Amino acid sequence: MQITTIGLDIAKNVFQVHGIDGEGQVVLRRKVRRDQLLALLGGLEPCLIGMEACATAHHWARELEALGHQVKLMPPAYVKAYVKRNKNDAADAEAICEAVTRPTMRFVAVKSANAQSILMLHRARHLLVRQRTAQVSAMRAHLAEYGIVAPKGRAHVRELVEVLDKGKNLLPELARQTLLLLAAMIEGLSTQIRKIEIELMAWHRTDPTCRRLETIPGIGFITATALAATVNDAKVFRSGRQFAAWLGLVPKQHSSGGKERMGGISKMGDRYLRHLLVIGATAVVRYTRRKATTVSIWANQLLERKPARLVTVAVANKMARIAWAVMAREENYRAGSVGA
Repeated sequence: MQITTIGLDIAKNVFQVHGIDGEGQVVLRRKVRRDQLLALLGGLEPCLIGMEACATAHHWARELEALGHQVKLMPPAYVKAYVKRNKNDAADAEAICEAVTRPTMRFVAVKSANAQSILMLHRARHLLVRQRTAQVSAMRAHLAEYGIVAPKGRAHVRELVEVLDKGKNLLPELARQTLLLLAAMIEGLSTQIRKIEIELMAWHRTDPTCRRLETIPGIGFITATALAATVNDAKVFRSGRQFAAWLGLVPKQHSSGGKERMGGISKMGDRYLRHLLVIGATAVVRYTRRKATTVSIWANQLLERKPARLVTVAVANKMARIAWAVMAREENYRAGSVGA
């Protein structure tokens, strides 16, 4: 039997394999364990293997590509439409096998082990930042119960720590020791975050794509490394608008009968990248009003008739399009200054 296409439903220990020949006839339908998968697929002639882009998918894609197979990953939401009725492993594998052959299917690029390592640093940093924010909020709330307050922002935490060091008569000793413990946790989290940022900066300096992305206003080394590690090849997107749509930064459509109805942004893409771009756009809107650039003038004109948050998201959309152009054309951003 000559298998041309395989749909592989992956899991932690049990995998479902669904294979068809050139005429679309099912010639392989088997459930295999984790330690049997590579032996089974390694004994087959190279073919097309489809998988959902979920946990461990990139690892298995690299392993199967090493065996000579062509592997394509697909968003699970796009595969769901091909499940006929009941959901089970066999039905999922069959749906994956059907979906991977569709000419209009959109695929997810297989990430390298190095790219996944960079993204792991980003995820770890994001987790630590959230934990630090929670500890700072808890510390401020506890001190407020004793009438001790400070301005918002992590920069003012040091003032609260100084109060704890000198406030033996202001606070009960038990409360003071508890708050000192929180302060030590905040300092420890900040140290770990700095270590991760040093690693990201080191990789940023060696990667040409990151250095080109950093030339875009509102994109620093954190956003640049996240974009470069997530997007292996920007040319898989036909345009900057398609890239922005992939990130969920374009309006949702509810159009019918020739009437177009636009809603809020779709939020369908990578939440972390969208989060970083919106933060960068906020800085662009807030701090570039003094400099008459193309983006700042356009943003200021929007601010005259639109809410600030809407303008921020619009600038994030524009930044995403610029980032696509920089990555796809492999050139630095050229700022357009008015009157230059």
